Amino acid sequence: MSDERPAIEVDGLVKRFGDVEAVRGIGFSVRPGEVFGFLGPNGAGKSTTINMLCTLLRPSAGRARVAGHDVVAERDDVRRNIGLVFQDPTLDGYLTGEQNLRFHAELYGVPRALTADRMRQVLEMVGLWDRRGDRVETYSGGMKRRLEIARGLLHSPRVLFLDEPTVGLDPQTRASIWEYIRHLKDAEQITIFLTTHYMDEAEYCDRIAIMDSGRIVALDTPGALKEGVGKDRVQIRTADDTAAIAALRERFDLEATLAEGVVTFAVPSGEAFVPRLFAELGVPIVSVSVSRPSLDDVFMKFTGSTIRDAEGSATDWMRMAMRGRR
Repeated sequence: MSDERPAIEVDGLVKRFGDVEAVRGIGFSVRPGEVFGFLGPNGAGKSTTINMLCTLLRPSAGRARVAGHDVVAERDDVRRNIGLVFQDPTLDGYLTGEQNLRFHAELYGVPRALTADRMRQVLEMVGLWDRRGDRVETYSGGMKRRLEIARGLLHSPRVLFLDEPTVGLDPQTRASIWEYIRHLKDAEQITIFLTTHYMDEAEYCDRIAIMDSGRIVALDTPGALKEGVGKDRVQIRTADDTAAIAALRERFDLEATLAEGVVTFAVPSGEAFVPRLFAELGVPIVSVSVSRPSLDDVFMKFTGSTIRDAEGSATDWMRMAMRGRR
């Protein structure tokens, strides 16, 4: 697929609300068939970006192409080739699941001869075929989200946009939704572009872009981003913590800290280091654990804060943007 045109191409994309730039000149491309994620706190500019790519907002500057079409000059062509699951529910609760899909099929011009088969296909894919005749207001939150995903797939889009697809759902339902999302890539052979502020969800993506205050601060595979952070964290409990810290310094040239009875230090390839640690430390080791860098560590490296700490400041920043818009 390396010679194919990117499913999404973005160059210098900007969105201003008044004097505030909510999206600040970002650029990236997404390969066909890729699961590409935007990771960042609420208010970082993720939804603003997705709204521009879906033609719901007009860029202030820069260019973007989706499925080979310009988001400004060829809006109708873009819309025919994308599916979109919004962050907030947009289903009609008084209609059945089947009626919601039929209405969508008419809006997108799905041939009537194909509608019934396609509806069954997507409803079975998300496990809702048996509930198709029930009113949506009787569905659980997870079922509604699955129906929205089915609706977004109904017209066979080339790119499916998922804006915070599991926001507000409990952990078990979030995991269930991700089971469906992971199957979409192969079952539908489409590109999936999603936004999230959940670190564990970003792990499912082929590549992620970390967004902070309207800018992309890092972009790579989850594994490569974590490897770029550096060393693994090793924590040990010993029979003599003071002697262990001294031995780590003298024999391994490692600096360690002691907190709540746990000695902590950082080394490359922590698991490979553990056998040497047991053989050469000279202090009895009671327990050992090795933690590899996480996406939380990646976010901290590139932004200087955790994603939770960034939530408040990013939300304040976007409130300024919206005031400027008015």
